[in-house]
Amino acid sequence: MSDIEQFRGECAAWLDENCPQSMRLEGPKAGDGTIGEMLAWGGRKADWSKNPDARVWLDRMAEKGWTAPTWPIEYGGGGLDKDEARVLRQELARLKAMPALAGFGLTMIGPLLVDHGTEEQKKRFLPEICRGEIRWCQGYSEPNSGSDLASLATRAELDGDDWVLNGQKVWTSYADLADWMFCLVRTDTENKHAGITFILFDMDDPGVTVRPIPLISGYSPFCETFIEDVRVPRDQVVGGVNNGWAMAKALLGHERNMISSAFSEYSSVNRVVELAREYLPGEDGRIGDAHRRDSIAALTMDKACLDLTIRRSGEAAKLGQQPGAETSIFKYYATELNKDRFSLMLSLLGPQALGWEGEGFESSELEITREWLRSRGNSIEGGTSEIQLNIIAKRVLGLPD
Repeated sequence: MSDIEQFRGECAAWLDENCPQSMRLEGPKAGDGTIGEMLAWGGRKADWSKNPDARVWLDRMAEKGWTAPTWPIEYGGGGLDKDEARVLRQELARLKAMPALAGFGLTMIGPLLVDHGTEEQKKRFLPEICRGEIRWCQGYSEPNSGSDLASLATRAELDGDDWVLNGQKVWTSYADLADWMFCLVRTDTENKHAGITFILFDMDDPGVTVRPIPLISGYSPFCETFIEDVRVPRDQVVGGVNNGWAMAKALLGHERNMISSAFSEYSSVNRVVELAREYLPGEDGRIGDAHRRDSIAALTMDKACLDLTIRRSGEAAKLGQQPGAETSIFKYYATELNKDRFSLMLSLLGPQALGWEGEGFESSELEITREWLRSRGNSIEGGTSEIQLNIIAKRVLGLPD
């Protein structure tokens, strides 16, 4: 028996024994609005009362280092190589296991610290991320520099051993639930791109105020964050003073990969097919509308193309290649695919898509309508679609200005 076959056997046996039954799904439930609620985000404000098994699953996976399976063991990861990590993903998929932990720690700031953090920062933050003890938010966008990130105005001025921060961030997803923020601040007003620093601070620090932003869908992860005379120790700068633009670009690659992967994972067409058969029943279990069948077939092919392209990029990453400008393709296309999927689901509901609350509508119908509204924001968050198209035109296709 090869080493990888032995690992698969041990991995499968451990998962069979340790993954709680309530953390195993028959399939993604995007569209009925429950999958986000079932994910474990961790952090000091985590509420485990809805499903205590989620905490059990997180603790067991973190103990194995499998919340971050390829990170070094000394920082709380599993130290798995690419083949072992692939086997772990396959065995988790076999069980239809929910992720033990979600959030920006694992997908964004963690990978950045692995590559660019100081040894002290890695030892301080990475184990906490792996154990789900710290939840992060991202302080990039500002009221007057959402798309032009380099024009940000939040200032950091040195005072003794501390940086003193003043300014405002907006569209900070889950800032009201986060423990720490990774943030871009201006430390040099003379140089636009070369005057930005990437810094970390605790959301409980004096001077930090968070205000949620309501959206039309009724759901809102977004917040405004006000930063007033917040003192941050020097050793919480990542990548060096005035080197924040390079850190921001590196992290944005991880972010766009995360967003596109999330949309791709949740954008299962299975739910669309189920809805079509329920609302447009035909003979012998077929979908009773040729036009809708064509639309679903097109959606299925588009998703398959996206999945294969993301997989090709993932294989390159395993060979040590850093995420490049092609992540903008993933973000843009996954966004459009997700919006198209919800539009199609809405059309399948017909008049039942017109409900907001009250009698006459199933809860799943109301959820789809709200999720359709929420999906409109996909083309804004994580970098607008216009920004992604500019990046694709200039850095991927090499088109002239």
